[in-house]
Amino acid sequence: MITSYALEFCDLDVYDDYVVSRIHEGITTKPEMLKVFFKLMDIHYKNKPFVYVSHRVHSFSINPAIHAESSKIPNLLGIAVVSSDPMQIEQVKMEKFFFKKDFEIFDTIEKALKWKEEILNTHKD
Repeated sequence: MITSYALEFCDLDVYDDYVVSRIHEGITTKPEMLKVFFKLMDIHYKNKPFVYVSHRVHSFSINPAIHAESSKIPNLLGIAVVSSDPMQIEQVKMEKFFFKKDFEIFDTIEKALKWKEEILNTHKD
């Protein structure tokens, strides 16, 4: 791990080619929160491909417009959601319509990271 951030709405763990987030309990994500995320991702991944891993260990709400905005990050290649909660699995089916890149759900971090490697290898120059 390169570094971690404890933000008001989530915790972020930054690695070489991926970031893991854990949104806090009860939060409703909003597109405005992306400003903080964009800034941090620009610091760590400027012009470098990466994958976002959403480790959904808490209950929170997502404004799907957040995915439409995050699709605009050119070097963000995909989103992996990690959860075994049936409600989250249904939620992700809807969220996928808003994110215009690779977007999958997994029941373990290990499976998400294996997928992350596949995505990054597919997009190598």
